Amino acid sequence: LRLPNGSNSVEWHCRFEDGTEASGRSDGAALRLPPSLPLGYHKLAVQAEGVATEIELIVAPLSCHLPEALQPGRRNWGLTTQLYGLRSARDWGIGDFTDLGWLARAAGRLGAATVGINPLHALFAAEPRHFSPYSPSSRIWLNALYIDVTAAPGFVKDSAVRALAAQADIEAARASELVDYQAVAGLKRPVLEALFRQFQSRRGDDRLRIEFREFQLAGGVALADFAVFEALHEHFTAQGMPFSWHSWPVAMRGPRSAEVADFARAQADRVDFFQWLQWEADRQLGVAAKAGQAAGLALGLYRDLAVGVDPHGADTWADQALIAPGAAIGAPPDPLSRAGQNWGLAPINPLQLRRRAFTPLVAALRANMRHAGILRIDHVMGLQRLYCIPTGMPATAGAYVSYPFDDILHLVALESRRQSCAIIGEDLGTVPDGFRERMRAANALSYRVFVFERRGDATFALPTEYPPLAAASAATHDLATLKGFWLGHDIEWRRRLGIYPDEAAATTEAAERRRDRHLLLEALAAEGLLPRERFGEFLIDDTPAYMPELGEAIHVFLARSRARLVLVQLEDAIGEGEQANLPGTSDSHPNWQRRLASQIEEIVAGSAMTRLAGRVGAARRQAASDTTSE
Repeated sequence: LRLPNGSNSVEWHCRFEDGTEASGRSDGAALRLPPSLPLGYHKLAVQAEGVATEIELIVAPLSCHLPEALQPGRRNWGLTTQLYGLRSARDWGIGDFTDLGWLARAAGRLGAATVGINPLHALFAAEPRHFSPYSPSSRIWLNALYIDVTAAPGFVKDSAVRALAAQADIEAARASELVDYQAVAGLKRPVLEALFRQFQSRRGDDRLRIEFREFQLAGGVALADFAVFEALHEHFTAQGMPFSWHSWPVAMRGPRSAEVADFARAQADRVDFFQWLQWEADRQLGVAAKAGQAAGLALGLYRDLAVGVDPHGADTWADQALIAPGAAIGAPPDPLSRAGQNWGLAPINPLQLRRRAFTPLVAALRANMRHAGILRIDHVMGLQRLYCIPTGMPATAGAYVSYPFDDILHLVALESRRQSCAIIGEDLGTVPDGFRERMRAANALSYRVFVFERRGDATFALPTEYPPLAAASAATHDLATLKGFWLGHDIEWRRRLGIYPDEAAATTEAAERRRDRHLLLEALAAEGLLPRERFGEFLIDDTPAYMPELGEAIHVFLARSRARLVLVQLEDAIGEGEQANLPGTSDSHPNWQRRLASQIEEIVAGSAMTRLAGRVGAARRQAASDTTSE
C-alpha cells in the first residue's frame, strides 16, 4: 500500500459475505490479513491517518473441486453427445431436455458416471438459422429450443394448445435427416406462446407462478436485459432490419436509454414471455439432471462453456464496455486448420474484466455449473491468453492478448468448490509452456483425444502413458468420428470444399492418415485387442473398411488408460460416419445440424451399446485395480 505521510500502519475492517465482520491492524506498507479468512467475496475497508478506501476482497482456494468419482485411483466413464442431434420416438425435430433426461437415466443404468452435452447457451430466438452452440447470443442463459413443449405446464390438459402444432408437421420434423431449426422454431413457438398466456391466468399464489417470480428476482437486471434484447431483436427482425443490433436505431443500441425503457414497458408481456422461456428451460434442465443422478450418474451432467459470444448478441448489447472492439477470437494455424481460424467471437477486454472484479466471468461460470457436476471449458487456454484477429485481416495476422491467469484460475477454483462442479479444460491446439502443469496443480482435468496422443515417432501413446488427471476421448465434435477418421471422410470434405491451402497439404494429410491406420492397428494389437491376422479385414489392399469391432477396440484401449474419466461419443458408439462440425466451414458443411441415425431408445436398448458399455466398464474397473497407475 502507499501510506499517507507519517503513517506506518493500516487499520482494516472486513465485511464477509455471510454478514460477519473482522477487524485488525497491519504494520508497515504490506497489508497482512489473517491466514484463515473464509473463502468467498468480501468487502475490505482500509484506513490510515484519516484516509480510507474500500475494495473487493476475493478469497479463493488453490484447487478446484474434485469429487469422489475423480479422486486418485478412480476410473469412470461417460457418454457424450450433441443434444440437438438426439432422435427419439417423441421429439419435435430436435433433441430436447426430456430426451436428455431419458439418456441420463439410461446411461446411469449402463454404468456411466456422466452424460456430456454441447453448450446450452442462448442463441437467437428471432433468427433460428443462427445455430452454432459455440457462437451464442449469451453464455448466461439457455437455448429455449431445447424446451420440451409437451412437458411445459398446461400442455397435457389443453387440447386447443396441442392442436396448434399439426401432427403431420411434427412427424416431418422428426423424420428429417438434419435439424431444420427454422421449422422446429415454427412448431414450438406458437405452442409456447399459448402456454405462456395460459400460465399468466394462474392464481397469484399458484406454486409455479411463485417459482417463476422467484426466478425473475434471482435473475435480476441480467435476466431483464436479456429478455428486452430478445424482444427488441424480434421486433427489428420483423421489420426486415439487419441481423446485428449495431444496425438498430442509435437509441436502441444499449439497455439504459429512455427509449429502451419505454419499449420494455410497452412490451412488458413479451419481455415476460422471454423470461418465462428461461425459467421453463432451467426447470426442465433441472429435471433432467435429477433423473441422471437418481439413475446412478455419479458425476451428473457434464456441461460445456463456449470461449466467447457472438458480437451481435445479447451479452455484447447489454455490456458493451466489457468487449474489446475491432477484433475477433480465433486460433493460429495448426494441424487442425492450417490457415488458422477466425471464430468471429467477441473478446473480453482484460482490463475491464479486472476493473469489474471479474464479475462477468463469475456469472458465466455459475450459470454453466448450474445443474451440472462437470464443466468443460472450451479452449481453456483463453484463461491465460486469447488469439485475437483484427477486423478485416486473415486468421494468420492475429496476436495473443494476455489475461490475468492466476486470478482467473483461482476464481474458477472458487466457483468449482462452491458449485461442487469439477473442471475439464479443453487444452487442444497451441498450448503455452507450463500451462497444463498449472491446470493440473489446480485439479483441473486435461482433455486428451486419442488421435492426438502420440509419441515422438507418431505411434499412439500406450494406455499407461495417459495422464491420470484427464478426460480421454476417441474424438470430439470438431474432429472426424472414429468411422469418419478411418475412412477419411474428413479429408474428403476438406478436398471437396477447398479448405486445404494447397494440394501439397492435402496430399500430406492423406499420406499421414494411411500411416496412422497401420499405427492404430499395431497399437490395438499390442494391447491384445485385435489379432494381427485380422488386419486385412480393416485394410483391404490398403483400402480402409470399417467395422464396429474396430471402434469397440479403440474404446476399450482408452478405457484401460490411466485417465480418470473416459468419454464415449454416442456418435462413435453407433458408428456414425460424419462429424458434427468441420472447422473452417459454415454453410458448405451441415455443421451443428446432424441428427443421430437411430432413436436413443433403440440405441440404448441395443446389444451393441450394451456390449460396449460392458467392455468399457470392465476395462475401467481393471484399470482402477492397478495400484501402480497413479
